[in-house]
Amino acid sequence: MERSPSRPSSEVETMADHKEEQREDNMKGEEAFRNTTVFPWRKQITVRSIVTSFVLNIVFNFIVCKLNLTTGVIPSLNVAAGLLGFAMVKSYTALLIKCGLLKQPFTRQENTVIQTCVVASSGIAFSSGTASYILGMSPYIAAQSDGGNTPINTKTLSLGWMFGFLFSVSFAGLFSIVPLRKIMILKYKLTYPSGTATAHLINSFHTPKGAKLAKKQVAVLFKSFCFSFVFAFFQWFFAAGDDCGFVSFPTFGLQAYKQKFYFDFSSTYVGVGMICPYMVNISLLIGAVVSWGIMWPLIETKKGIWYAANLSNSSLHGLQGYKVFISIAMILGDGLYHVVYMLIHTGISLVKQYSKNKDSSSVNPSNAVENSDNSQIVDYDEQRRTEYFLKDQIPTWVAAAGYVVLAIISIISVSHIFPQLKWYHIMVAYVIAPLLAFCNSYGCGLTDWSLASSYGKIAILIFSGWVGLGNGGVIAGLASCGVMMSIVSTASDLMQDFKTGYLTLASPRSMFFSQVFGTAMGCLMSPLVFWFFYKAYTLGDPQGSYPAPYGPMYRGISLLGVEGASSLPRHCLNLAIIFFCAAIAINILREVLEQMKTKHKIHRFIPSPMCMAIPFYLGGYFTIDMCIGSFILFVLEKRNKQKARDYVPAIASGLICGESLWGVPAAVLALAGVNAPICMKFVSSSVNDKVDAFLNGGL
Repeated sequence: MERSPSRPSSEVETMADHKEEQREDNMKGEEAFRNTTVFPWRKQITVRSIVTSFVLNIVFNFIVCKLNLTTGVIPSLNVAAGLLGFAMVKSYTALLIKCGLLKQPFTRQENTVIQTCVVASSGIAFSSGTASYILGMSPYIAAQSDGGNTPINTKTLSLGWMFGFLFSVSFAGLFSIVPLRKIMILKYKLTYPSGTATAHLINSFHTPKGAKLAKKQVAVLFKSFCFSFVFAFFQWFFAAGDDCGFVSFPTFGLQAYKQKFYFDFSSTYVGVGMICPYMVNISLLIGAVVSWGIMWPLIETKKGIWYAANLSNSSLHGLQGYKVFISIAMILGDGLYHVVYMLIHTGISLVKQYSKNKDSSSVNPSNAVENSDNSQIVDYDEQRRTEYFLKDQIPTWVAAAGYVVLAIISIISVSHIFPQLKWYHIMVAYVIAPLLAFCNSYGCGLTDWSLASSYGKIAILIFSGWVGLGNGGVIAGLASCGVMMSIVSTASDLMQDFKTGYLTLASPRSMFFSQVFGTAMGCLMSPLVFWFFYKAYTLGDPQGSYPAPYGPMYRGISLLGVEGASSLPRHCLNLAIIFFCAAIAINILREVLEQMKTKHKIHRFIPSPMCMAIPFYLGGYFTIDMCIGSFILFVLEKRNKQKARDYVPAIASGLICGESLWGVPAAVLALAGVNAPICMKFVSSSVNDKVDAFLNGGL
């Protein structure tokens, strides 16, 4: 009897797997992971997760350090951290599966641990202040200003005290906010947009459809990484001296080049521009046009009238003073507005939450029964997430004791590292910091804004004025900024991670310890990476490759605190007040238009004063790069919006990683004294004629 043809068993299995994948993709929330094992918190922190985190920490520290030393504009790297963590572990677990050596599958909780550890480390790379308040203490930055350049107001940089300072101030913030995690996440149900988005990303990676997309994203990221790295290597051959190479290409003409308007072929900032919102890049461009296109050329005509004509280009009593202090005024105005706004917003929200909880206690039970059918799926997600979130408690007494012990250690060590900052100054900072950490964490949960740098700048003004110039107020203000920023920044970062862990069923203990590991890695890696650049290049030179704009700016804020308006050049105070008020007015205008809810959402087109202020000091060259990134994003979105949403973060991350990592071999070559073989330089035709005449005459 002839048998009817049947499908091969492998094909039947493939079809069954496909149906199972479709069924899982159609599930929502925790339903898709109903049959997935959630390991205890000790098994969520694995050796492979720590090793993977350490490797990625090195990469991300180089990226953040380079961005800090060039323009200070740092995009969110959460997506890149989650994607690269998934790709790395998946690659070698696939190999272990083939060899039959895999003991524990790769879970979304472990993915969350890696992402948390990496972001914590890169967060320390920012809050450590190696390119801002710590660099501002150096004699080189102090020499650029005529005020406060005394031994007691400078500190020679060294790895020893930087390690000690970071390890003593970076952990207390973690303990300051732990007791409030249940209130923030479960009671107030704060959104924490970045934490929520990261959780959804990680959850999607661990579904069949998400895993396939992640593999495609990794392939795209690798291609853009290779292009960026190779192109940066190619550019190096033409940069044998100052103002040589593609970075000095006068794209819009030599006159525009003198006013800092040119495209410098930086893949890093094209990638950053693709990640940043359109309005951020447009704000940067507006700031560049207002400052370098209008203001600085006009003020330069007043040389010899408003300021002495024989001052160096870096003197804060000349044109450089207008650039620094007007940008500081805008940054302070924007920061002050957001601090006040966040405090008011937090207060109103807390009052509403209190009223809501009070009213809910008197609700008729029949209403809850009536709505139960509509919220069954949501209830399942919440019940499952709440169960795991409350499973591994971190006792409040442990958090309180940890904060007190770390504060005492910090008071002793910081006052020893910085004798200008007395023990009672640091104690006051640690008394105030938990309140500010709560405000920052709560506001971050509502709006995704972290105002750590704003609180740090306020601390500079308060403590530098308190100590005084003669007693080392400049150093005291900068050091107090580090104490305040570290506490406030790590607290909001941890709460973001708690939200991510809540949505991925990662244990709060695994989140806390991964944050501790990441913070420790950051305290170790951040100074080392900074020192690598510090020894290879001249950091803080306004005309150099690494101008480190926030170094002079933070020192300028500290000088403002100890000297007041006397340190400013003529009419600079008036202009600073105007731009300080303008920054507040622009923010108020945007808020009013947003509340009006106009038809065309006009508030979206109001520029950001903080972003406008950055090119005031640096110029418009990097804004051109970022606007090109926005243009590429715009074109891709017009062609296919969904594909752009899926692949643009991967493309941008590859561009950022590739060129940033070329900085490592470039720095090694610079330390070894190896120079590029070619100098490609651009001059006007008249200068070219003179050069030709000189060369012909010499021959």
